[in-house]
Amino acid sequence: MAALAFDNDQYLQTQSAHIRDRIAQFGGKLYLEFGGKLYDDNHASRVLPGFQPDSKLRMLLQLKDQVEMVVVINADDIEKNKVRGDLGITYDRDVIRLIDIFRDFGLYVSSVVLTRYHDQALAKAFQSRLEGLGIRVYHHYDIPGYPSDTAFVVSDEGFGKNDYIETTRSLVVVTAPGPGSGKLATCLSQLYHEHKRGATAGYAKFETFPIWNLSINHPVNLAYEAATADLNDVNMIDPFHLDAYGVTTVNYNRDVEAYPVLVAIFEKILGRCPYKSPTDMGVNMVGNCIVSDEAACAASRQEILRRYYVAMCDLKQGKGREETVRKLEILMRKAGVTPGERRVVAPALELAEKTGNPAAAMELPDGSIVTGKTSDLLGASSALLLNALKALGHMPHELHLISPVALDPIQHLKVDHLGNRNPRLHTDETLIALSISAATNPMAEAAMEQLGRLRGCDVHSSVILSPVDEKTFKRLGINLTCEPRYKG
Repeated sequence: MAALAFDNDQYLQTQSAHIRDRIAQFGGKLYLEFGGKLYDDNHASRVLPGFQPDSKLRMLLQLKDQVEMVVVINADDIEKNKVRGDLGITYDRDVIRLIDIFRDFGLYVSSVVLTRYHDQALAKAFQSRLEGLGIRVYHHYDIPGYPSDTAFVVSDEGFGKNDYIETTRSLVVVTAPGPGSGKLATCLSQLYHEHKRGATAGYAKFETFPIWNLSINHPVNLAYEAATADLNDVNMIDPFHLDAYGVTTVNYNRDVEAYPVLVAIFEKILGRCPYKSPTDMGVNMVGNCIVSDEAACAASRQEILRRYYVAMCDLKQGKGREETVRKLEILMRKAGVTPGERRVVAPALELAEKTGNPAAAMELPDGSIVTGKTSDLLGASSALLLNALKALGHMPHELHLISPVALDPIQHLKVDHLGNRNPRLHTDETLIALSISAATNPMAEAAMEQLGRLRGCDVHSSVILSPVDEKTFKRLGINLTCEPRYKG
């Protein structure tokens, strides 16, 4: 498992203090655009071991009495049933999920904004559902010429047509289920309306990556480029910050390219721009809480490799582009990493070659490697899971954890009733069978208790896995890669 790279407790304190300072800078009212994932930021936890996936949310709890949450969703994304790739759920469902999470943490969710709204049928139905949950809903509209036509954008016919979002607290966190939702436009629209009402308010941006005070080719920042390779995002030196302060910082291309337009909008709304650079707009303190650069670099190089394998498999399945793979190969060269550095690759391929069937390998928390091969009863992924649980529980490798009483009915159902020609158990079926066996078999129960220790482990498969197996690994928190080939 990766060595600790990040001090999470220091982050919670440092980040919340910095945001308090920014609120004070603007007279007690701040609209904070939250880029990336506010909750379950698994990318950050992988490249900065020690960073907890819910750290940003827990950081906001330090400011709980000052915070209200505004969730933004593009109405067109609702209409298209756009899906969040990492979770496999639609954006509208994710909004409901986020609201429930925020409320469970005790954070105040004041409203949802439907952006690019034009009476879409599914958006109207979603609004009714939100209102049934006691959530206020506001509409923001397409603005011709946004953002470059600042004279029109900053007018009664531009931002002025948007609903004004009623807020009551000093820190308004604007978040969304994914990119393209309209967070920035929502914040700027609110500044316009606040100014029209004679109120003082400011804007800042929270974006975890790239980390502004690491070098442009630091593996952590390269891993961010790898994560967004399909979006054509690139890290850049912030030329405005360098010109204003003589200090080199890192930002990403879209923020740098948009900055002159934002300056013009700020000047139209406030009479001046409060920031001298895109970096100035940010409040991210993640880079100040890295305690081991070596550990962060090692983890980030592994993340780049994982992204490379994902892109190769996407290309094989017709879901990706050649350009994405080529970009990742360039990032691998910059980071000085090769596929051979992913320790689970060679054992999986060697076992597959030896048996002539799909195989898989997993690196356990102590650094040891276990493998799984295809058999008459189990697929390679299922065998791997059972072997890993036995190894973690210090059980004999030859031990049979699943009773035939649990195994036979599942195979009978698959083959004789559901029409499957392959009787082998998928990973989800294997875990169900194991849980049934655990009711009467203490060793199976002990194996089940090891499941939580699989989180963060690396797995490699010699073939592209079924969606069922891929989803099971994801739910267990396992970092999966596959060879870009189908089962022969």
